[in-house]
Amino acid sequence: MSTTTLLTEQIGPVRRITLNRAEMRNAQSQQMLDELDTAFEAARLDSATRVVVLAANGPHFSAGHDLKQAQAERAEFTVEERWAYEEQRYFGYCMRIWDFPKPTIAQVQGGCIAAGLMLANMCDLIVASEDAFFSDPVTHTMGAASLEVLIHPWVLGLRQAKEMLFTGERISAQQAKEFGMVNRVVANDRLGEDTLALAQRIAKAPPFAMQLLKKSLNRSMDVQGMRQALSAHFDVHQLSHVTEEYRRTKEAGLASAIEGAKA
Repeated sequence: MSTTTLLTEQIGPVRRITLNRAEMRNAQSQQMLDELDTAFEAARLDSATRVVVLAANGPHFSAGHDLKQAQAERAEFTVEERWAYEEQRYFGYCMRIWDFPKPTIAQVQGGCIAAGLMLANMCDLIVASEDAFFSDPVTHTMGAASLEVLIHPWVLGLRQAKEMLFTGERISAQQAKEFGMVNRVVANDRLGEDTLALAQRIAKAPPFAMQLLKKSLNRSMDVQGMRQALSAHFDVHQLSHVTEEYRRTKEAGLASAIEGAKA
């Protein structure tokens, strides 16, 4: 099963869902987000699927949200409209991947920027190519309080998360591994092969036992307050959309701001 923005293939017990907007650096349009949520739901319902790999075509995993579409279609949203849109498609869809009952692996190459970083970190494991890098320049380039899902301190540690967000600088795949965010760094030409091998190894485990294990592991984060912290930050993120700083950035053009961040 494939769509206009995704490719989906079944490789034994592994389902690989591939972002397929390479010409747009896999910027996440509304259509892509809706189709990705549907693809994960189909994988959840398929008893033959035991592991999901989230991959991407082209040189980059994802440049983040499609800000050109956002500027064209949602620039004049009211507070209420923006809140509802982002609660569903940004926060809600991400948390559904986090809560997905089967193991998930993000297969990351090139740029994993802003919402790309947010999306990859919803997966249980991350395998990155040597040329991969991770970045969240949203505060610097857009005047917003980071991303909708502030997963950073939970996957990087507080000090590293603060440095990454305060400076807007990127971190390499090797640095991300040292910080604990990435599980494995592999040669560029082995990314797909090595990620699939890991997925197939995980798929050998009894599926219901794996489902219960993942639930318990995620609950260990919940009892530390992760879910409440993420929800609280979403509210703060919405507040940052109605500041003068954000207004000036929007008037300058969101698309041009993100282009500057890629340079």
